[in-house]
Parts: sequence; structure tokens; C-alpha cells
Amino acid sequence: MTTVESLSIPASTPGEVASFLTREHGLFIGGRWQPSRSRQTLVSTNPATGRPLATLAQGDQADVDAAVTAARAALANPAWRDITPLRRGELLHRLAELVEAYADELALIESLDNGKPVSVARAVDVGTTAKLFRYFAGWPSKFEGATIPLSPRDGLRILNYTVHEPIGVVGAIVPWNFPMSMASWKLAPALAMGNTVVLKPAEETSLSTLRLAELVEQAGFPPGVLNVVTGAGSVVGAAIAAHHGVDKVAFTGSTEVGRVVTAAALGNMKKVSLELGGKSPHIVLPDADPVAVAAAACDGIFFNQGQTCTAGSRLYVHADIYDEVMSALIDRARRIVVGPGHDPATQMGPLVSDRQLATVADYIESGLAQGAVLATGGMRPHGLDDSYAGGYFLEPTVLTETTHAMRVVREEIFGPVLVAMRWTEVDDLIDMANDSPYGLSAGIWTNDLTRAHRLAAAIKAGTVWINCYNLTDPASPFGGYKQSGWGREMGRVVLEQYTETKSVWVNLT
Repeated sequence: MTTVESLSIPASTPGEVASFLTREHGLFIGGRWQPSRSRQTLVSTNPATGRPLATLAQGDQADVDAAVTAARAALANPAWRDITPLRRGELLHRLAELVEAYADELALIESLDNGKPVSVARAVDVGTTAKLFRYFAGWPSKFEGATIPLSPRDGLRILNYTVHEPIGVVGAIVPWNFPMSMASWKLAPALAMGNTVVLKPAEETSLSTLRLAELVEQAGFPPGVLNVVTGAGSVVGAAIAAHHGVDKVAFTGSTEVGRVVTAAALGNMKKVSLELGGKSPHIVLPDADPVAVAAAACDGIFFNQGQTCTAGSRLYVHADIYDEVMSALIDRARRIVVGPGHDPATQMGPLVSDRQLATVADYIESGLAQGAVLATGGMRPHGLDDSYAGGYFLEPTVLTETTHAMRVVREEIFGPVLVAMRWTEVDDLIDMANDSPYGLSAGIWTNDLTRAHRLAAAIKAGTVWINCYNLTDPASPFGGYKQSGWGREMGRVVLEQYTETKSVWVNLT
């Protein structure tokens, strides 16, 4: 039996969270919690200490088979197949209520498992999850088909109408940076449209998703509508992507893995949507307020430890205000409090894993070797308690004198590393902003809205923020150009990706 003493659980952890963490977490298949068929387990690590946090079932191909079978059975179950749209919406509303009721518990679980500050987990991860379920709860009764006026041959009188039907079993594969909210990005529209889901959380951060599955069960969804299989991406994720019983795969993660998922999905030509990497340009025009820009640029890159696909990792500042902006930004970066996520004073937590820390450190070394200047950061923060000696901490890092020939400018680092560059001519700026294989997002700071709109039109990105950054909403579509993905998350447009449209022709002659 796992005990609190054997795990890296802070002494201040409430009893219900400690009790949850000390369980040996099974797979959720067909409405039942069960061990993996291999009886193998994996360990979730507290990134603030580098020590074990919880024990999880390590699923395999046989477990994915069982989950897909359960999901297909749920599709045919009248309790889900014949449910009214309003009742489907009521279940999603109930799930949102439960997320809100257990918000503090969910936020602490997310913080301990992922490393992010608990305040961020509470406001962003939990808040977004509840908001998504509430938004999509309204769509089941409103995503309508259409009657289409036709001009058929031979004078036929034809009634033609369309209906939207569930696509079937959705395989959802989600990343470790926003574990629960990324799961809800897939779950909310998939369930709203009447699909069933086999969900694979990231092996580094599965705990909040497992707790969410308990709330799905508590909300009253029929067995098998949601199934959760934990385990390695190379095993469980690959099995979901290739499974012939899965009708669609929705993936969020790196562009490299997205290619693998797409190739695996070709076996039965399943539908695929991908939300992938980014290397977002954060653009500052000469009329912007340097102090406000410094604050926004810090938040744009250091939020969530820089482990954000939309991170404003490429900062382009007009030469006229470059020195002023950078001075304010570097000063602000140095004052960011780095520490364990559960500490209320923490503003930036540890990276998610030792592997991620090593990857980010390698990028910093690469940048310096290619001529970048370390303006601040790049080291383990001073003053941390000895109990966090094994944690995956890194100071907020700013590299200046960078160029587009450098890896740190061209590749996604996925960590708290900002690369800053000057610009003078707007045409050169647009070329630099678009000189990337990615096109997920961009930010623009200026008081000249005419210039802002022209820049927004010229930049190849799925989201452009003007005088703000990193804002999302369930009502607004999100996704990228180029190698940042296929399709869109959220908004009305995402519902097309979780349904099949059927055209029905009726001869009335």
C-alpha cells in the first residue's frame, strides 16, 4: 500500500488530495476502474522534488482494445445513442458544476503533478475546463442541419436536407502542459456531438485527467462514453492512432509526434485533427509603451514555465525602443519568484521533467555557442529549500543578439527562454515573423490600429493578439497555419470535426 510518507506530497496537502494520490490508479474502461491487463505500473513524479508522487496503471495494446470495444458498445447503447440533445447538454452542465465544486482539489493535483503554480492551475486549467463544458453544453440543441434549394433535372421536386451525426469513437491524445484543460478541449465538443471517447493523457501528468474521469462518472454519463487509458505514448498513443475501431483521432503535442500520429491514422483513413507546435512572434512597434510591453512579453514567455505552444518566444522590438523595453523586461524577469507550485508565493514553477529541463538547457547552450548573449537566467534559481534540490527548476532566461540562423530562434524550445531581436523596416519584420515552419499565434503591440490590422493580415498565424496576449475562449476558434496543425479547436467550427454531415434527398414529385 502506498503511503504519504513514501511519496513527495507536501505536509500541507488536504486529506482528500493525499488520499487520491496514494491510490494505485487504474484505467477507466466501460465505467469501471481496473488495472492494466499486464499489471504493469508507471510512476508520476513531483517535478518540484524529482521524487514519486503517485502510481499509475501502464496500459498497452490490449487495454486500448478493451477501451475501444467499450466505446463502441456505448455508441450503440440507447442510454447514449437515443439521449435527447437537451439531456446531453444537461450532463455537460452537471460536469461543469462538479469541476467548479472540486476546483481547489483539482488545482492542487494539477500543480503537484505538472509543477505550475497552484494559482495558475486554479484560474486557467480548472477555470478553462469548467468554461468549456458550459459553452459546449449549449450546442447539442443548436448545431442544426439545413434545407437546401436545388435545381434538379427533369423537373423533379426534391427536398434536400442535411443532418449532423456523431463521427463515432474519438481517440483523444493530450499533452502534459495543460493536462486537464487540453483534455476538455477534446472532450467537450466530442461529447456534445454524441461521440464516445478513448482518452490518453500524457504519462508525465495523468492525475488530473483521472480525477476528471471520476467526475464524468459522477455526472451521470453512461458507461463507456469516456474511457481513459494511461501509459506511454509510444504504446498507448500509437495503439489509439492506429486502431481500426477509432473513427477520429484528436491530438495535441509536438509537430514531430503529430506526423507519427497522422501516418498511423492512415490505416483506416480515420479523421485527424492536430494542434501542434509553435514559435510565436511577439512584435513591438515604436509607439508602444515599453513598460507595458515588458510586462506582457514576460507573461507571454514565462507563463506556465514557457511550456505553452503559443509562448511568445520570439520578441521583435523596434530599434527605437529596444533598449528601454529590454531593460524593463530583464528587470522584471529577474524578479519572478521561482519555486514549488503549491507555494502561494510562486510565480513560476519547475519544468515538468528532468528530460524537459535537459532539453531546454541544451537549447540555451546552443544559443550561446552560436553567438547569443545571456542577458539573464539560464541557471538553477538560488535560495530554494534543500527539499527541492532534485526539482527541475530553471530561471527565466533571456537571450539577446540572436539571429534567424540560430536553433534557439528557429526551433520550439518549450521552456522559459526568450530570444530578442531588433527591427527597423516593417517589410523585414513581416519576413522575419513569417520565417518559421510554424504558424500558431502572434502578438502585436501598438497604438496605431491601422498598422496593427495590416500586420495581422500579413502574418501567417491562426491567432493574432493585438495589445494583449495568450487569451483564449471556448467561443473562439484556435489552431495554426503550416506545421502548427490541422483543423481548429473550440468555437462553432470545431463541431464540424466531431460530426459527419449527411445529405438526404427526397423525391416529392
